[in-house]
Amino acid sequence: MHKLHFIIFILDLQTINITLRILYRPRAELLPKIFCKFGLKICCTKSQFDAIELITQRTFISQRVSELLTERAAQFGLLLDDISITHLSFRPEFTSAVELKQVAQQYAEKQRYLIEKNQAEQSRQANVMAAEDDARAADLIGKALDEVFVELRRIEAAEGIANQLLKSRNSVYLPHGPQLLRNITGAMQ
Repeated sequence: MHKLHFIIFILDLQTINITLRILYRPRAELLPKIFCKFGLKICCTKSQFDAIELITQRTFISQRVSELLTERAAQFGLLLDDISITHLSFRPEFTSAVELKQVAQQYAEKQRYLIEKNQAEQSRQANVMAAEDDARAADLIGKALDEVFVELRRIEAAEGIANQLLKSRNSVYLPHGPQLLRNITGAMQ
């Protein structure tokens, strides 16, 4: 078993730390050649994945790394039994930026919820105010109609009295107001 630690650059120009655990064994027929060479060198020439892919497609990436290392190890006469990504970490700045982004998204969601709640409360208050205004308007209309209704009844009663006086032979019409005095003073002269 061998653990390898790498710091590599990925597509979106972030650096990450990767630790690989490699279980391997030499091919028996190639042991003399292996001892002539020393060390296993693995170089990453170009990254094929970005940070999101490294997190979300970890199984696929582990398989791809296994394929590449198996091919490379075969050149040195080694058979790889198992390769696992045991550790994956990003630079502290990148990790902090991701956390800040998540906090900002949560804050934005909270603000959106508060705005919607506030709008619902304002809408409810507007409906209550409109209902109160409608009630006041109905009350004022009712009072105005009561006064008009009383005046209408008074006029109807006066009309009824006038009709009865018209039908009676013993009734005399007396004008109302200053006209009455003018007629009296004119008759005396």
